[in-house]
Amino acid sequence: MGHAGMAAAAVRYLRSVGAATSVEPVEPLPRPELRAVREDERAPFDAARFRHVLGHFASGVTIVTAPGVATEAPDALGGRASGTLDADAAEPPAPAGFACQSFSSLSLDPPLVAFMVARTSGSWPRIARAGVFCVNVLAAGQEALCRAFAVSGADKFAGVEWTPAPATGAPLLAGVAAWVDCEVHAVHTGGDHLVVVGRVKDLGAPAEPLPPLLFHRGRFGGLA
Repeated sequence: MGHAGMAAAAVRYLRSVGAATSVEPVEPLPRPELRAVREDERAPFDAARFRHVLGHFASGVTIVTAPGVATEAPDALGGRASGTLDADAAEPPAPAGFACQSFSSLSLDPPLVAFMVARTSGSWPRIARAGVFCVNVLAAGQEALCRAFAVSGADKFAGVEWTPAPATGAPLLAGVAAWVDCEVHAVHTGGDHLVVVGRVKDLGAPAEPLPPLLFHRGRFGGLA
């Protein structure tokens, strides 16, 4: 019996026992309109002004990391042979990571956090492929570490001390003020960025709290 048949049977039963069966019809919600942004809908200010004003919002600084994911070996046609690893890879796949200001807590129940990443990010596809990540909240004095992870095309983990986070194995950087170990829960579009929601699997902070690294108007700082 299909859904319509089961619904009809339920109505017949309710009528037989004298229950009310008339309900107001529910109008379906309109389908969202998908269209390009028109020229007259462009922001009435340029990107430089946007960055200047938003730079007045002081924030903490994090480094989002993910474990390396092995790539498949190419087949004879230049594609990837399913289930095989590159035999020439002498070392395990390198982890991924990038410096991130746009991090925040999102929900207590369930425990969710979020960060934003540019669509052009070279690190994000590797994090998405891993499906997990660790948010490392930087402490005062870790400016150089932040700068190292803010560049692209370099070995960001060279000389960096880290251990695998307990739940996901993503790099947990030494000396951070706190860490939040997550699996990717959802990804939403947000203009030229993506909004990544993570479900928290584990988290922690040193027994002796460390002062945070702050960023304000293009400069690093800390608490007075």
